[in-house]
Amino acid sequence: MSIALERAATPETRDPQELLNAVTPHITELTANIFDSGMPLWDREIALLLRDHTMVRDMAERILGNGVMYVMGSIENPDVHLGVGKLVDIGVHQLILDTPVWWGICRLYNGGRYKHHAPFIERRNDGLCLRTGDFLKSQGWGVDEELWAIDGADCSPCDDKVPDSH
Repeated sequence: MSIALERAATPETRDPQELLNAVTPHITELTANIFDSGMPLWDREIALLLRDHTMVRDMAERILGNGVMYVMGSIENPDVHLGVGKLVDIGVHQLILDTPVWWGICRLYNGGRYKHHAPFIERRNDGLCLRTGDFLKSQGWGVDEELWAIDGADCSPCDDKVPDSH
């Protein structure tokens, strides 16, 4: 049996909201759950963040936007070790937990290959979070420096065995 992977989309934008909304036609599972609200994907994920976390919409948008930037950065640069702090990781986890959306992201932007999430238990204290923010900025992303600096050196315990995990 052969498996054909889709060709990964090359984003023409660095706008996290546009990138996330572009995933819509690539969602094939649990579509009623995802689309019955009538909301664009961006608004859906913001609504879920606001439902599950104590924050205002502006903060939810900042967190989700930087989470999308991180995910796209890790997909576009599979051989570069990246990591996030606790705050931006909330946005990353939002995308992963909404599994039909996550699969759509993988279909569209990762050539149909699943991007795993298998964190270690211990947090890292090696400055990876700050270096990741700088790296994403060098790739043309409009990172929210305040969000990346909040955790400073206290980075997420992401697996460093790239390219199949973040």
